[in-house]
Amino acid sequence: MKPGYIYILTNKNNTTLYVGVTTYLKKRILQHKEKYNPKSFSARYNLDKLVYHEAHQMIGDVIAREKQLKVGSRAQKIGLIESINPEWLDLFDEV
Repeated sequence: MKPGYIYILTNKNNTTLYVGVTTYLKKRILQHKEKYNPKSFSARYNLDKLVYHEAHQMIGDVIAREKQLKVGSRAQKIGLIESINPEWLDLFDEV
């Protein structure tokens, strides 16, 4: 299986969170930034700031982690983000 990434996006005011999965992180975040699909949730809410990501060796592990994060509370997601990115900076340039 392919490796993959789980990521969390937000908007400039950090008010809405989006959890996503991809095999090509940089390409996928660029699609969000360019609003590749203008009717998507991330485009409608201007979610283009990468605030969290983690890599896994197998896409199956990434999908399981996505499910775990999506059922978690907003507070849990915020805690996860702030554990590696307390300033909520856009991490896109680091990928």
